[in-house]
Amino acid sequence: MDPLGRFSDRVGDYVRHRPGYPRALIEFLQAHAGLAPGAAVADVGSGTGILTRMLLDADARVFAVEPNDAMRSAAEEGCRGRAGFASVKGRAEASGLADRSVSLITCAQAFHWFDPAKARMEFMRILLPGGRCALIWNTAILKGPFAAGYEAIKSDFGTDFKEIRHEGIAAGERLAGFFGPDGWEKRAFDNFQILNWDGLKGRLLSSSYAPPAGHPRHEPMIAALRKLYERCAVDGSVRMDYATELHLGRFS
Repeated sequence: MDPLGRFSDRVGDYVRHRPGYPRALIEFLQAHAGLAPGAAVADVGSGTGILTRMLLDADARVFAVEPNDAMRSAAEEGCRGRAGFASVKGRAEASGLADRSVSLITCAQAFHWFDPAKARMEFMRILLPGGRCALIWNTAILKGPFAAGYEAIKSDFGTDFKEIRHEGIAAGERLAGFFGPDGWEKRAFDNFQILNWDGLKGRLLSSSYAPPAGHPRHEPMIAALRKLYERCAVDGSVRMDYATELHLGRFS
């Protein structure tokens, strides 16, 4: 379950095929979470920098905190020369950032890997008074034959898909324990990807639970994915729909 090395062998697929985040999410953070030009943001569990780059586009100063060397290197390459970008080797539980140094913390597709109690203490240490924390996930919308078939493939062939899926982590009572009672609000934004065959295969292989080449489940998984694609593709592509879920809170 330790995430430190889980993605090291799938960084290329992660960079090319993981979904981004909708512009509406950034606009909401600008309106309600202090994301402003010059604002200091800690993007914790920043991975390959998918959200980091959007925060930089909003003219924030971003500390991209990531423990995985391969993913952090990909973010550094993708953000090379960007004003306001700082790469930090750190974890949610020990970020390496100074006390009261940021006004916003973002955690995109990452919070389910954290130790919540230790992360809470660390986030309270690095946040300025009144600062906010945004937990963000792209959650698949399970509607229609393609979405149902893709979910079945993840469940049938994934090495530990059921154990690490984030939906249970985002349950209200668990977030109340992290932020404090009534300390957070939830918003959702429409998001999607249009994927050809190579994109769909890369999207699946970017997931930490997808068995890699050489694993006994790998070839059967790819065969099942190909059948699903051929059954559902329209003009050579499929659409993968998400709800980008934001849980925005202050600590109390």
